[in-house]
Amino acid sequence: MADLNKARRTINAIDKEMAKLFEERMRAAEEVAEYKREHGLYILDSQREAEIIRKNSDLIEDDTVREYYIRFLKENMELSRAYQTRLNEGMTVAYCGTEGAFAQIAAARTFPYARTVAYPSFEAAYSAVVDGKCDAAMLPIENSLNGEVGQVTDLMFSGELYINNVVEYEITHDLLGKPGAKVEDIRTVVSHAQALGQCRRYITEKGLGEVEYANTALAAEYVAGQDDMSVAAIASEEAAKRFGLVVLEKALNDNSLNTTRFAVFSRAKRHHLSQEMGVHTILLFTVRNEAGALAGAIDIIGKHGFNMRTLRSRPMKTLLWQYYFYVEAEGNINTDEGKAMLEELSAQCDRLKAVGTYTKPCEV
Repeated sequence: MADLNKARRTINAIDKEMAKLFEERMRAAEEVAEYKREHGLYILDSQREAEIIRKNSDLIEDDTVREYYIRFLKENMELSRAYQTRLNEGMTVAYCGTEGAFAQIAAARTFPYARTVAYPSFEAAYSAVVDGKCDAAMLPIENSLNGEVGQVTDLMFSGELYINNVVEYEITHDLLGKPGAKVEDIRTVVSHAQALGQCRRYITEKGLGEVEYANTALAAEYVAGQDDMSVAAIASEEAAKRFGLVVLEKALNDNSLNTTRFAVFSRAKRHHLSQEMGVHTILLFTVRNEAGALAGAIDIIGKHGFNMRTLRSRPMKTLLWQYYFYVEAEGNINTDEGKAMLEELSAQCDRLKAVGTYTKPCEV
């Protein structure tokens, strides 16, 4: 016959020990939260959680008990994320534009617990992190239709921040007008140059005039302040809500596959990444002005197992007709092979900068 009192004493003793271990675990979670804040990382790390569940569940021999242990692990992780979120609620993320800008939307979705702070330019948002006014900056680095954002690439090259995360955000441009306006009333559209370019077919078919503005959300703010029903903005639905405009037409994009990649910049460099597939590295470098110098650098990258996905050049601001190169490759520079690659590249390149490593871009 089972001894109920004995079983309960055993459970009580185990619970007492588990309480101590739980508190130790949450203390460790505090350090994880601080690390993620410093490096501009998400609270949720799905890949690591899956690894822990797979590894730790193998420690349980009983198949039925294992099912409950997996549930126990998941609930523990959920509690840890909730605690980390609470600790990081004071995090600030800089972006370029105003509330309702695509960068602000991406930042809010990536860091839902953080406060987003608007700055008038990419450089100002970047500098806010350098100066310690913000913990991270969310800046666009590339659009699937219009290519790289050169100003941000130049900041990577000349600045001191690191990229520890990259997210992909699907861009949908809507036609925003003043309340009471109709589509047939519109004669002029106001937006960022890239947004105008991404809606070229619509603008041409409607025979609309164009006015370039620094940012899509700022364009919406401008239209809201005009006493003119014939002027509309091309911006997000969120911008319409923010500035009291109405959506006259949705999804003006020439191409429905319009996606922008945003990078999260922070002061600290990320060193701890899983060795599994999906890790990417961004390198910036210059080479000597001699035949074969660039080819030699590319050969070194490939020789060490880094699969180069992007190679492009940018003019240097301080030297006429001189260029630096941007490389994005699959591979982790924090591995032994990565360190060897950097050492060999250093001998080949006049200037070499590893901007950061990150896992495969996720959608927000």
